Amino acid sequence: MASDPLYINARITIAGWELTEQFVLAGGPGGQNVNKVSTAVQLFYGILTSPALPERVRENAIKLAGRRVSKDGVLLIEASRFRSQERNREDARDRLRELILKAAEPPPPPRRKTKPTKGSIERRLKAKTGRSEVKKLRGRPQGD
Repeated sequence: MASDPLYINARITIAGWELTEQFVLAGGPGGQNVNKVSTAVQLFYGILTSPALPERVRENAIKLAGRRVSKDGVLLIEASRFRSQERNREDARDRLRELILKAAEPPPPPRRKTKPTKGSIERRLKAKTGRSEVKKLRGRPQGD
């Protein structure tokens, strides 16, 4: 299954040779099966050297992955949610697909600066003078 290509979207496809899977013992529920069968999957993907990803997507994916990317630029995704090896393998591949799709999203539009309206400026200044009057009344009375 690791030799099958992973289709991300119409433009991005990760070749099977770029993905490496390793099966390890998983903890949690499963009874005796947990102690005997290596059902958890560790999916390795050389994200830094992959020819499948455009530069912008690669940089965004590395930021999104955070500590899951090693110093060598290898992304590690661990999947042990299910009891079967096959479902964990699919889960790991789906999580990699979601990460890259999120990294491939277009950046948000730049923020446009706006000025406060004339009415809001007047309301703010009126509120400030009102607070000022209240605070003046808290002082000592002046002797006449």
